[in-house]
Amino acid sequence: MSRIPLKFAIDLLLWASAAPIAFWLRLDNPWPQYSHMVLLYTALGFPLKALLIYGFGLHRQSWHKVGVRDLEALAKAIGLGVIVLAAVAFLSPPELRVPRSVPLIAGGIAFLLMGGARLLDRLLHERVRGAAPGEARRILVVGAGEAGTMIVREMLRHPEAKLLPVGFLDDEPSKRRQKFLGLPVLGSLDDLPQAVEATEADEVLIAIPSAPGRVVRRVVELARQAKLSYRIIPGVYEILSGRVSISQIREVDLEDLLRREPVRLDLAEIAGYLENRVVLVTGAGGSIGSEIVRQVARFRPQQVILLGRGENSLYQIERELERTWPELDYCTVIADVRQREKMERVFEIYQPQVVFHAAAHKHVPLMERNPDEAIFNNVGGTRNLVELSLKHGVDRFVNISTDKAVNPTSVMGASKRVAEYLVEGAARKAGPGQVFVSVRFGNVLGSRGSVIPLFREQIRMGGPVTVTHPEMTRYFMTIPEAAQLVLQAGGLGQNGAVYVLDMGEPVRILDLAHDLIRLSGLEPGVDIELVFTGTRPGEKLFEELLTAEEGTEASKHEKIYVARKTGLPESQLANLLERLFAAAKLGDEQQIRLALKSLIPTYVTTATPADGG
Repeated sequence: MSRIPLKFAIDLLLWASAAPIAFWLRLDNPWPQYSHMVLLYTALGFPLKALLIYGFGLHRQSWHKVGVRDLEALAKAIGLGVIVLAAVAFLSPPELRVPRSVPLIAGGIAFLLMGGARLLDRLLHERVRGAAPGEARRILVVGAGEAGTMIVREMLRHPEAKLLPVGFLDDEPSKRRQKFLGLPVLGSLDDLPQAVEATEADEVLIAIPSAPGRVVRRVVELARQAKLSYRIIPGVYEILSGRVSISQIREVDLEDLLRREPVRLDLAEIAGYLENRVVLVTGAGGSIGSEIVRQVARFRPQQVILLGRGENSLYQIERELERTWPELDYCTVIADVRQREKMERVFEIYQPQVVFHAAAHKHVPLMERNPDEAIFNNVGGTRNLVELSLKHGVDRFVNISTDKAVNPTSVMGASKRVAEYLVEGAARKAGPGQVFVSVRFGNVLGSRGSVIPLFREQIRMGGPVTVTHPEMTRYFMTIPEAAQLVLQAGGLGQNGAVYVLDMGEPVRILDLAHDLIRLSGLEPGVDIELVFTGTRPGEKLFEELLTAEEGTEASKHEKIYVARKTGLPESQLANLLERLFAAAKLGDEQQIRLALKSLIPTYVTTATPADGG
C-alpha cells in the first residue's frame, strides 16, 4: 500500500498544528480571549498548506532516505507559506489582525515538526534494517574529505550492508580532533596501527580518490602490518560523476598502487571540438578505443561511430553505452581499416568530423613473426584513414601511437613510427581548420596487451610468475588517464604535432609482479615462484618516449609535450612506402625489415627470417 496519502495527511496535520502552538508561545495563553483568531488563522492556512505540500512534492519524499535537498524543499515550501500568511495577517481588519511574529514562529515550528518526523522515520528505518550487534564489520576510513564523508554517509544510510564506520584518518592537520558525521578524526595515516587498536577495526577503507600511488601503497603496507583487510573506492579517473556509493568499494588493485596525481583537464577546450560533432573511433572495441568512446560520450557528441573488427568486443561496449549513456546516438560498424572501399563508404555515409584512430596490431612478438600483417594494418590502415580524412574534410584526426615507435627494435614499433610519418604528411596537406596529430604514450594498465592480465592468470594457477628480465622497466598509466589525455591532446590543435604524454617514472616489471602477488595475499618466492625467461624478440629492457634528435617543447598542458618533427619529405616517404608494401605483399620478412630500416634509420632489428622472429 502506498504511503503517499498517509505522508500527505501527517505533513498537513503537523503544519496546521504549528499555528496554535505559535499563538500559545507568542501570547502565553491565547485561550479563550483569542480563540476565535487562532481558529480562523488556522483554518485559513489549511488549504494554502495543502497546496504547498502538493506543489513542492513534500508527500512524495522518501522519509527513509531524507537528505539535505529534501529539507531544502521543505524549507522553501514553508518559507513561501510564511510570506503569504504574513501578508494576509497584515492586510486583515484590526480586530482580526494577528501578531506579526506569529507566521514566522509558526514557520519555524512547522519546519521542526515536519523535518523531525522525517529524521525520526529514517532513524527508525535504519535501526530496523541494521545488522545485529557484532555482525557489522568495523570500518576505519582513510580520508576525511568529500569522498570519505560521502561513503560514511552511505554506510549509515544502508546498515543492511553491515559496514559500521568507526573513525577517520587524515593527514590534513586542520582536520585533527574534529568530528565528521559524528565520527572522530583519530590522527594521520601513520597513526593507523594505534587507531586500529583503539577502534577494534576489522577493515581499512581508503577513501581518497585523488591520492597518488605512494599514499595507497603506504596505507596498504600499514594495514598488512596490522594484519587487517583493506579495500578502496575508485580513483578520480573512474568516478567521473563525483558520486561515491557502497557498490563502488572494491579490493585494492595494482592500478591503485601506481596511481598518479590527477590530471587537470581543460574541459572547455575538449568540448569545443567534440560537442555536437560526429566522432569516429577506430578499434572501438579495444582497451584504449572503448575508453575513448566512454570519455567522448561525456561531451555530448552528435553521433559516435564505433568501428572495429571484433564483433564481441563491440557488442560489449554497445551494451555498456545503452546502460550508462542511453541518450547517446551511436552506430556500430564492423569493418577493417585495411579495406579502402569499406572505409570510403563509412566516410561517405557518416561524414565524421573527428577521428580517433586506435585500431592497430600491438603485440610485439606476434608482429615479429607476422611482419606483413603489421605493415598492412598499422601502416596501410593509417594511410587509408588519413587520406580519406583529408578528402572528406575531417576537422581533427588523432592517431594513437606508442613509445615503442621511438628507436624501434620491433616491427610493431617501427610500423607505428611510419604511421606517425603518415599523419605528419597529412598535416602538411591539410586545409584550413584541419588538424592531424599523433599522441605517443607507453603501456596502459589492464589493456589486453599488458603483462598484468598474464601475471594475474599465473598467480591464479599457483605460479610460477614469469618475468623476462629482472631489470626490465616500462612506463605505465591507467586506461582512463591515457584516454583523457588523448582527448586533451586532440584539443590543443597544433597541426602535425606528435604529442608525448607525461608517463611519470618507469616501473620495474619485477616490482609489478611482487605487488600483484602480495595483493593476492601471498608472498613472492614463498607462495609463488618467480622465473626469469629472457627477453623476447623485439623487446627492449627499457622504453623511450623520445628519440635523441627529437627533444620536446612545452604545450599548453602540463602533462603533454610536443616532440620536434623528424618526418620524411613527401617524395621520399612515398617511394619508401611503395617498397615497404611491395615486400609485405610478397611476405618477404627480410625485405620488410630492410624497407623499415630505410624509413627509420634508428630502427634496430633483433630478428631474422631464419629464426621465425
